Amino acid sequence: MEPLSFEELLQVYRTIRQESLELIRPLSTEDCQIQSMPDASPVKWHLAHTSWFFETFILKKFAPQYREFSPQFDRLFNSYYNAIGEQFSRPSRGVLSRPSLGEVIKYREHIDQFVAEFLLSESCTEQALALLEIGIQHEKQHQELILTDLLHGLSQNPILPAYSETTAIEQTDIAALEWFEFSGGLTEIGASEDGFSYDNERPVHKHYLEPFKLASRPASNGEYLEFIQDGGYSRSEFWLSDGWALLNKGLTEGQKAAPLYWQKQDKNWYQFSLAGLQKLNPNQPACHLNYYEANAFAAWSGKRLPTEFEWERASHTALEQADYLDLSKLQPGIGSQAGLSQMFGGVWEWTASSYLGYPGFKPFAGDAGEYNGKFMSGQFVLRGGSCVSPENHIRSSYRNFFYPHQSWQFSGVRLAEDI
Repeated sequence: MEPLSFEELLQVYRTIRQESLELIRPLSTEDCQIQSMPDASPVKWHLAHTSWFFETFILKKFAPQYREFSPQFDRLFNSYYNAIGEQFSRPSRGVLSRPSLGEVIKYREHIDQFVAEFLLSESCTEQALALLEIGIQHEKQHQELILTDLLHGLSQNPILPAYSETTAIEQTDIAALEWFEFSGGLTEIGASEDGFSYDNERPVHKHYLEPFKLASRPASNGEYLEFIQDGGYSRSEFWLSDGWALLNKGLTEGQKAAPLYWQKQDKNWYQFSLAGLQKLNPNQPACHLNYYEANAFAAWSGKRLPTEFEWERASHTALEQADYLDLSKLQPGIGSQAGLSQMFGGVWEWTASSYLGYPGFKPFAGDAGEYNGKFMSGQFVLRGGSCVSPENHIRSSYRNFFYPHQSWQFSGVRLAEDI
């Protein structure tokens, strides 16, 4: 793969930055301020933090002509980089009424101006370019977070406002569930050196697999509803101990025995989405499941979750289709094609694999080493991307990771079984 010229890289940078601003076009200033839970961040904070990343890791280190916008932003928009310095409390980001959204936009423009000048200057080095590519991919991650965090925030409003009322609702038949067999043996896992990848995807290494089967598509809302109607949320035999305890704690606090964003009204099920409250579409992939729910559904089905290594092996033979971020859609598409489908986009797919470093794992050099490695504790891997993952971002080797109780991402389940 030929490396991009400085001019081409600058155009990629500008496109990504503009796409972040396109996401806030339907929003009010107040929308950009809300923080509905500690796991989420205000839209305004995401816009500032991604700019802070370019400023901190590139401009302040490599650009001698850089002029700082505000020294106070060092603390306000540092997410979790202890080597960089102190961070403002994550659960309290929603109280930051200042800087205003307008000032954050000016901050972005300030950063963009200096990044453009730096890229075309003699000060630009290979090390800086590598960090710039990380920063571009980092902004894509936050574009997804802008939408998932905002969805949770809007769901707390009793009038259930839509992010976009023009979102299309797909109506088509779902393909029958099929099973695809994969032989065992040694397989290569991990990202090659051709193109960008995160440190947690490397190095390429051998992994031994037993023969297995994988479902042709993720489980649908209709299939998950059967689990609910069969008492799935009241039958402890399907649940991991921690999940059962969490479930019962939630039920005593008034949560519903159903996935996040599902509501039952007059015997009908509805689902809150970025298009507002909709009648539950039984053919859409079940999403916003936490790991415990995904695992319980698999146990009820007499199946199991795939390992991330099985998932990656199978993904190389999947249909070449992707269901990524589309502002006219913003919800998972229906698996209407026969064959191994919907492995990219749609819903993140939980795996049975703990999030750990691969053999020979080495974090990014320097301060960026805190990006992934320090989170390798107590989390599980998800694969494949979602309907709000930007294009040209997800790969077969891409590893997302969340704690087992978290469900505000577009996370679903694809079943597997042994042969």
